[in-house]
Amino acid sequence: MAHAQPRESAATLRAEAEADGSLRLRIAGRLDARSTGGAWRAAERALEQARPRRLVLDASGLDYCDGSGVALLSTLRRRQEAAGAGFELVALRPELAPLLELLDPPREPPPEREAALPLVERVGRAAAELGQQAVALVAFMGECTSALGWALTHPRRVRWGDAAFVAQRVGAEAAGIVALVGFLFGLILCFQSANALQRFGAEVFMADGLSIALVREMSALLTAILLAGRSGSAFAAEIGTMKVNEEVDALTTMGIEPVRFLVVGRVLAAVAMTPLLSAVFGLFGFIGGGLVFTSFGYGAITFVNRAVAAVTLGDLLGGLFKAFVFSILVSAIGCLRGLQTGSGPSAVGLSTTRAVVSGIVLIAVADGILAVVYSTLGI
Repeated sequence: MAHAQPRESAATLRAEAEADGSLRLRIAGRLDARSTGGAWRAAERALEQARPRRLVLDASGLDYCDGSGVALLSTLRRRQEAAGAGFELVALRPELAPLLELLDPPREPPPEREAALPLVERVGRAAAELGQQAVALVAFMGECTSALGWALTHPRRVRWGDAAFVAQRVGAEAAGIVALVGFLFGLILCFQSANALQRFGAEVFMADGLSIALVREMSALLTAILLAGRSGSAFAAEIGTMKVNEEVDALTTMGIEPVRFLVVGRVLAAVAMTPLLSAVFGLFGFIGGGLVFTSFGYGAITFVNRAVAAVTLGDLLGGLFKAFVFSILVSAIGCLRGLQTGSGPSAVGLSTTRAVVSGIVLIAVADGILAVVYSTLGI
């Protein structure tokens, strides 16, 4: 003969008005998917009738509570807060409190806004931070120089496979965008210069100006800017992710220098590929400019002859040297920003942004210095 199973106690709710105008709701039994609905309706009726200034929810008799019961407790709290009334939950069993915090975590007060600093102090702090960044950059460049010297004296210990993989990403995979920008730049530069030269009947000099601009300046400069946006940011993101995941710390713990392991291959790849990308930029710039030149009735042979005659060996070597310098700066600053990555969800994105901005600024500064040096040397 089967014995009937005892029925588990359902939730009961009793409302008690207190002298100070508050309402005490005593919940007992089990708040589960079956019993919560009735308790919820009873609680809503009690609140509609009393409209208390303060609600005290007494859970001392609560034996069990699942997700639906937690939803009831959270809803009562939010209703009181929305009405500007008080709420207090008392005698909740310790094992049930984490469920309530999971659904409705305690709200922290918003952080107080810092008082605006005086202008002099803000300028001073910015200058101090700029000085610290300059010192860190100089120190890192020295460390990179030492690591590159070590690579030249110990070529068998360099990770050439990784360097070749990085060179493929920096060089071959970037050739398309470099060629496109170079073609458009040559096209636009010739169109813009033609508008001014037509007034003097000197359209033929478009070839001279384009060739000098590309070989001496723009090929190396714009290629380096593309490298900063494409490869420098990638270096910062890769190394920054490793820093966040504590992989860089693991290398240091194993006695492996991060600069030699992570930076040398990337810098070598950038140094090898940037002059070639600069040449690709210049080649497609000439093609774009040549199309505009021939549209004015001149022959392609005239364009080639004038372009070659306008450029000297010093112009070519000066442009390649600029590409070499820019490649070191951009790749090194990308790796440095990656190694400087902090912690937190936005750390890698911040390092990537700083790598691009710092790379472009360094390119502009280095280009200005080289322009003064070239002018002084008569190059």
